[in-house]
Amino acid sequence: MGVDAGELHRLGRRLLALSRTVSGQAGDLTLVPGQEAVLEDLLRHPDSTVSEIRDRTGFAQSHVSASVAQLRDHGLVHAAADPSDGRRTHLRTTQATTHAIVNRAGRTIDDTIATTVGPNQAGRVLELLDELARTLQPRGTTPTPTDQEPDVERP
Repeated sequence: MGVDAGELHRLGRRLLALSRTVSGQAGDLTLVPGQEAVLEDLLRHPDSTVSEIRDRTGFAQSHVSASVAQLRDHGLVHAAADPSDGRRTHLRTTQATTHAIVNRAGRTIDDTIATTVGPNQAGRVLELLDELARTLQPRGTTPTPTDQEPDVERP
């Protein structure tokens, strides 16, 4: 018995899909994966430049710039000129973005789990998820970017 790397990867993808189901409700703004990655990077690294985001994400600068423009159009990201070098622009998420993320994070997963596995197994699955969360992300600790996003080898 044991979970191999492939099973862990599939489980991770399934958990992400469930998370998206819970956090994405009617009327919520939907972002494409590249925009999500740029937004997540800005949440971890406020006051970043496009070049810094490019370096951390591995995306082409044009892709990061386009994603930032779209995020700005949606009011999710604010840009401010660097006071010491007006040619550089620092980016950060808006307060509205932080508020929306906190609201989405607080949504209950009970109904989604019950719909996914059935009401008879929902309680046990919720217990297991709670145990995993306590074990892998102990309360009172602040996850670092490496805790949240393991290193991935890029081809």
